[in-house]
Amino acid sequence: MKVFAAVLLLGAVCMAQDKAAPANPLVAEARARYNAVKNNILKAAESMPEENYSFSPSKDERPFLAVAAHVADAQTGTCAAVKGEQKRGDAATKKTKAELLEALKTSFDLCDSAFDAMTDASATAINNNRSNLGRMWGNIGHDMEQYAILAAYMRQKGVKPPSAQN
Repeated sequence: MKVFAAVLLLGAVCMAQDKAAPANPLVAEARARYNAVKNNILKAAESMPEENYSFSPSKDERPFLAVAAHVADAQTGTCAAVKGEQKRGDAATKKTKAELLEALKTSFDLCDSAFDAMTDASATAINNNRSNLGRMWGNIGHDMEQYAILAAYMRQKGVKPPSAQN
């Protein structure tokens, strides 16, 4: 009887875990990583004082504003392509913190909608030799790289980056 009860309990636990699994686990995993870096980038742009938006550690590197604008413009192109659209961002033309934050939020909204529409089946669709999910992972990797640059700039100006505040 104890063996039967143990098997029954194990089966119930396994069934409960299956119900907790997301409907599209490949997309869900990518979206979780995307949401983490999205939050860090937005918090970095919000918490960096506007007077430091022109900061660059050297004349050969982009200033903070340009790095954040590059994030917005690059992901606008990527996420639009995943949605089957051709779109270019204009964040590189922004001059103020408020303008840049709006451009970042707009680009993240576009990527959110690309993720919203994606299933594991549509994630494997190929467009110009890349899968939709591959494009989104590429965007995530690029965002992480750019966030590392933003975080380094923040530290050089005495501002604690969002990922160090956890």
